[in-house]
Amino acid sequence: MNTFGQIFRLTSFGESHGVALGGVIDGMPAGIDVDLELLDKEMARRRPGQSLLTTPRKEADQVEILSGVFEGKTTGCPIGFMVRNTSQHSSDYDNLRDLFRPSHADFTYFSKYGIRDHRGGGRSSARETVARCVGGAFAKMALAKLGIEVKAFTRQVGTVSLDGTYRDYDLSLTESNDVRCPDVAKAAEMAALIKEVKGVGDTIGGVISCVISGCPVGLGDPVFGRLQSRLAGAMMSINAVKGFEYGLGFEGAKGRGSEQNDVFTTDDGGRIVTLTNRSGGIQGGISNGQDIYFNVAFKPVATLLRDQQTVDLQGRPVEFKARGRHDACVLPRAVPIVEAMAAMVILDSYLINKTVKL
Repeated sequence: MNTFGQIFRLTSFGESHGVALGGVIDGMPAGIDVDLELLDKEMARRRPGQSLLTTPRKEADQVEILSGVFEGKTTGCPIGFMVRNTSQHSSDYDNLRDLFRPSHADFTYFSKYGIRDHRGGGRSSARETVARCVGGAFAKMALAKLGIEVKAFTRQVGTVSLDGTYRDYDLSLTESNDVRCPDVAKAAEMAALIKEVKGVGDTIGGVISCVISGCPVGLGDPVFGRLQSRLAGAMMSINAVKGFEYGLGFEGAKGRGSEQNDVFTTDDGGRIVTLTNRSGGIQGGISNGQDIYFNVAFKPVATLLRDQQTVDLQGRPVEFKARGRHDACVLPRAVPIVEAMAAMVILDSYLINKTVKL
């Protein structure tokens, strides 16, 4: 399953320590201005080595567009692209060749396929998300023409969390700090926590929030193509993701219907809207025109720079310590990945609607 989407589709290829990663984007509308500055920005946000909080692996992550673009515009043909790996330290993983790292994909990949790439996890590495960010950048270019905007930010790192909703913060401040949190004071606390756990060879998880504004009414196809189902599937496909909730989410399970229903009214222009948005912009699996917002929970990175117990290929107990360059917290670099997956879901859903309506 290396292809994502129905109309707007991304097929990705490549491994963490291979020659390159890349993909093919199919179904991209023709005539869209290709914003190379936006593409470079999205890659820079995901790129390793961007701050002291992330892995020190240095990769330029320069996108080579191979097809589907002519004179600065998309042609409607498949967009082929490639991002070369230039900073592999494969020898860092030599001690992992014959053992299964705790909470990694090593055991399941080996059990399923009978072979695995031990160098950084191969295809199971989060470096695979390079292709997703390229696909998401192109999706954002098309969504901009529709007035749809996707913004994500770090809500929580460990026990340090924002208290308010997304409306309580200036999301333009998200990129003002290395954690990508719109509350500068909380961002400093989060950064300090990441540095603390990194200093003892440990890791930590957290939560990313995402807001989709300007989305029209009508996206999503009940019953098995509900918009929240598509978003959940997209988010759960990201490395280290353990949970998804939209609207009130699990908090809504504590209250009563009388406390949570979104009452309908009309705005000054006579349009039907809701007074509140506890539903998270989706009702009955279909977008209702309000902001779509959701949270994505990330587990702590499984690679610890400290001694751990495991077993080798023969099931014999061994002790090992990981080497190399690793993130102590994926949250800062995962923000653009969450945005990319959300953008591809929304564009794909829009194009599906466009093809079925007469």
